[in-house]
Amino acid sequence: MLLIEHLPFETDGGIAERAALGLIVLGTDYTIEHEWRFILQSLAGVALYQSRIENDPQITPESLRAMEPRITKCTDIILPGAKLDVVAYGCTSASMAIGEEKVFENIRAARPDTRCTTPITAAFAAFRAFGAKRIGVLTPYRADVNVIVADYIRARGFDVPVFGSFNEQDDAVVAAITPQSIKQGVERLIAERDVDAVFVSCTSVRLAEHAAALEAEIDLPLTSSNHAMAWHTLRLAGIDDRLPEFGRLFDLGLAG
Repeated sequence: MLLIEHLPFETDGGIAERAALGLIVLGTDYTIEHEWRFILQSLAGVALYQSRIENDPQITPESLRAMEPRITKCTDIILPGAKLDVVAYGCTSASMAIGEEKVFENIRAARPDTRCTTPITAAFAAFRAFGAKRIGVLTPYRADVNVIVADYIRARGFDVPVFGSFNEQDDAVVAAITPQSIKQGVERLIAERDVDAVFVSCTSVRLAEHAAALEAEIDLPLTSSNHAMAWHTLRLAGIDDRLPEFGRLFDLGLAG
């Protein structure tokens, strides 16, 4: 055998030459990685790295808050020691049940210098980018979780004239709700009240691939947990590419 060692080689910036994005995914989530990859696949040099956080598949206020002590570890195991431009925590309702700042505090315990976002943080950034104040909200959650969501959004200065829910607490079932059902839910909301934009909450809900078409049909700005957080993560990472094929939001920068 001829052994040839120390062959010459060159290096480049790798697959994350433009940005390295960290994502904490719920253990029970079927959807978020698929939707993010659908969006990110068009962006060379932007790489996604994720971990999974243990969670209860039954979505209750108690099970959501129980995730808080696990966030730091799940941040730490994403490329330990490597730079991540942004870390996103992938649970909308838990971000509200725990509180955004508490989520960020736990992320920064492992990655002190990283930018952070959550689905609701991203949704607020999207509402500001849209110039929207009156938000129609559609969720899959049970009633007590819906109270947390509605109160949290209103407490941040937005009006919620209409709020709809599928009232399903099993994450696996939520992931199987059809895009047609989501469309019908959105149409019901906007038929009942005037709104400036529509937000579909929950990272298990499938909407990103259909957002642009539905938005054109209803003639209103529209976003979802995964859709908004992918956009917000990119903008926080300094990726300002305009991608209108994914909906109005992806043709906008951060407001203010």
